Amino acid sequence: MATSNAVPQPLQDRVAIVTGASRGIGRAIALHLSSLGAKVVINYASNSAQAETVAAQINTGSTVRAVTFQADISDPDQVKSLFDAAESAFSSSIHIFVNSAGVLDSKYPPIANTTIDDFDQTFSVNARGAFLCCREAANRIKRGGGGRIICLTTSLVASLKPGYAAYTASKAAVEAMVKILAKELKGTGITANAVAPGPVATEMFFAGKTEEAVKRAVVECPLGRLGETEDVAPVVGFLASDAGEWVNGQIIRANGGYV
Repeated sequence: MATSNAVPQPLQDRVAIVTGASRGIGRAIALHLSSLGAKVVINYASNSAQAETVAAQINTGSTVRAVTFQADISDPDQVKSLFDAAESAFSSSIHIFVNSAGVLDSKYPPIANTTIDDFDQTFSVNARGAFLCCREAANRIKRGGGGRIICLTTSLVASLKPGYAAYTASKAAVEAMVKILAKELKGTGITANAVAPGPVATEMFFAGKTEEAVKRAVVECPLGRLGETEDVAPVVGFLASDAGEWVNGQIIRANGGYV
């Protein structure tokens, strides 16, 4: 009888939820985790067409390895439904949760001109949403090894640029939660980390920025360019894998030396 010499992929058949996965960094993460063997739930807030395109890119064979699910992560009931859908779609426990969903006020106002509504919206998605997702993940992810919680934050927490006060503060809250969560999950085999990109060439980054502001971000990076989504996804992939188990409760600033 012939034997197979195929080497199992690092995330073979592990179930991963990626929020904000219809575009930008979240999309790149979903595609990368799939390339490592994971089955992926592509969460999106509003654009179903973009989400379905990502799923179709993954589901090139006859086996369904990606599904889409709409959910507002600031709503606890919808977060629960997202996890329910992941378990149901693949008849499996969830192994990996990546929170990439986020919002940014593209007016870049100083604190003096930041409206309460804009502040509340930023914290509703970025901080409350991360809290709700991490809470659900802490209770639902498979215990005993291989469980991963990874939140996307921002290197602005270190660089502290004017015009980003609400956004930076909301992500700083997430970084604090992740560090504490890692300690609270002691004994479960689940790790919790954050990946904090610098300027990355996405729709969110370019929104509302002048050409001068974009050039300034390039000049400030020692590598002389903006980050690409493909620069960030492999970092998440490493943390999601068994090889990344010893990295726990950390903030990984993947920014090309920006800060």
